[in-house]
Amino acid sequence: MNDNLFEAQYNITKKSKARIFYESYRKLIFASILILSASLISFGLYIDNKDKKKILLSENYVKAQIYLKNKKNNEALNLLKEIITSNDTTYSSLSLFIVLNENLIKDNKELNILFDHLLNNNKFDKELKNLLIYKKALYISSYVNESKLIEDTKTLIQTESIWRAHALLLLGDFFYSKSEFIKSKEFYNEVLSTKELHESLYNQAKSKLLLIKND
Repeated sequence: MNDNLFEAQYNITKKSKARIFYESYRKLIFASILILSASLISFGLYIDNKDKKKILLSENYVKAQIYLKNKKNNEALNLLKEIITSNDTTYSSLSLFIVLNENLIKDNKELNILFDHLLNNNKFDKELKNLLIYKKALYISSYVNESKLIEDTKTLIQTESIWRAHALLLLGDFFYSKSEFIKSKEFYNEVLSTKELHESLYNQAKSKLLLIKND
C-alpha cells in the first residue's frame, strides 16, 4: 500500500515539474518550434529554387548551342552572357569557353569583364580556377604589356598547378614574339625543368630554344 502511495506521489510530482517547466518556458518552446519550422520551409524553398535555376540554366545552355548551329550568333551570345553572369560554377565557365571558342566577342575589354566576373564571383575548384586564369592570360597576351601579363600569370607561376608549364610557355612565347630572347629563354628553361612535364610542352619549349640558338 505504501509503495503504491509513494509511486502515485512520485508521478504527481513528476507531472507537476513537467507542467511547471512547460508553463515557464512555453513561449520559448513555441518560438523554437516556429523558428525550426520556418527554417525547414526556407531551406526547402531554397533547394527548390536552386534546382529550378539549374534546370533553367541547362535549358538555356542547350538553346544557345542550337542557336549557334543555326548561325544565330547574336541570340546565342545573349543567352551565354546571361549564363556567365548567373554565377553557376559549371554552366558559367562552360558558357565562357563557348564564347571564346566560337569567337563571339571581338571586344577585348568585354572579354576581360566576363573573365573577371567569373573569377571574382564563383568558388571554383582550384585547377578549374587556374585554367580560367590561364585562358584569360592567353587571350590578353596579344595586346597587354609585359607587366600586366606577368601579373596575371603570377598565381600560376608560383604554384605547382598543372597549368604552370602552360603559363611559362605562354610567357616564353610572348617575349619570343618581341625578339626578347634572353627573357624568353628563361621561361622556356623553366618549362624544361618542370617535373612530370607533358611531352608536347617539352617539345614546344625545346623547339623554341633551338630557334633562339640558331638566330
